[in-house]
Amino acid sequence: MGQDAFMEPLSSTVGIFLCKIYFLLLAGVCLGLKVTVPSHTVHGIRGQALYLPVHYGFRTPASGIQIIWLFERPHTMPKYLLGSVNESVVPDLEYQHKFTMMPPNASLLINPLQFTDEGNYIVKVNIQGNGTLSSSQKIQVTVDDPVMKPVVQSHPDSGAVEYVGNITLTCQVKGGTRLVYQWRKNGKPVCINSSHSFSPQNNTLWIVPVTKEDIGNYSCLVSNPVSEVESDVITPTIYYGPYGLQVNSDKGQKLGEVFTVDLGEAILFDCSADSYPPNTYSWIQRSDNTTYVIKHGPRLEVTSENVAQKTADYLCCAYNNMTGRRDEARFTVVITSVGHEDALGDFGIYEFVAFPDASGIPRMPNRSGPAPDGVTGQDFHGTVYEVIQHIPAQQQDNNMTVVMSWPQASMTKGKASRRLPGKNSSVTSKA
Repeated sequence: MGQDAFMEPLSSTVGIFLCKIYFLLLAGVCLGLKVTVPSHTVHGIRGQALYLPVHYGFRTPASGIQIIWLFERPHTMPKYLLGSVNESVVPDLEYQHKFTMMPPNASLLINPLQFTDEGNYIVKVNIQGNGTLSSSQKIQVTVDDPVMKPVVQSHPDSGAVEYVGNITLTCQVKGGTRLVYQWRKNGKPVCINSSHSFSPQNNTLWIVPVTKEDIGNYSCLVSNPVSEVESDVITPTIYYGPYGLQVNSDKGQKLGEVFTVDLGEAILFDCSADSYPPNTYSWIQRSDNTTYVIKHGPRLEVTSENVAQKTADYLCCAYNNMTGRRDEARFTVVITSVGHEDALGDFGIYEFVAFPDASGIPRMPNRSGPAPDGVTGQDFHGTVYEVIQHIPAQQQDNNMTVVMSWPQASMTKGKASRRLPGKNSSVTSKA
């Protein structure tokens, strides 16, 4: 019971104290003195003027209005800059030419702004009436130099080979403070992944290793609180390919790797693959147990009158001299008579059967005579393979599978092996 008697006066005292605080706050709100600023953080540019807008209002008779500006840096006491009573300004003589105020407007003009002006600015407004009302606000000011236009450099200048080389992009800026770097590719931010990494300040981008997917327009966006500037785009050189090699023709029927053309027609073949730099193309023909280059370049024209046999087989080779990679596409041209009177024997399913090039198999000899288009024949290692013609059931005799012995394309039960240049790969064409 004694404890309760002791607690009652203490509770009453605390209650009265809280009521007094509440009454003072309520009185301040009712009297209506309020100081506001548009932003509590303002970014300024060194050497330029900076305006700190301040608004205040009150709903009580006032005999005097006092405005005071203070300045503080971290871990220092606030410093008096200038003040006013009604419309009379009293500056600190040390800063009288730097800070300007025009009361009753409480806003402050700083001119010119220097790095030493960075810190917190405190504005206090006192209203003298029946009593004294006070209110204040704090504004943080930062000072920066604007960003100059960045320049991106790529190393190595000569470019890099896909999956082999690396590329380093460096963003250089000659002017600006508190710089923030962002890398962009085709206008979108570059993110860290297994092949992309950044330096601690983000001003360097490493691509290790480069791939075809890294091709694009890169730029460096540099910003700080007062400016933002983007560099010109740069496109690093990346060597890749060949990819997706294919042979197409302007006419004739195509079934897999077999092209059918009427006797007397001229057919134009086009060899293409995705690559940088562009591939060099070679066209190779097999004839009389010999492989030889007949033309260089992406296109080959075959005139059916110049083909001695009903079938002729060719090879298009694509080579990238920067990546050192090559690819090849085999195809067969079948010549049919106009109206197809004698063409029944040429139709069927053609199957390519390839065998690895054993180390003991010698090179095919060069063709003794000059090749068409003035291209000299060359020796090639390659793949031993067969092309088998499967005749439709109604044309077969005792379910015989015919093996076409190129270039004569005679029908026989035996097998004929030929050598084509290139990788030990097989191409199968089935209906």
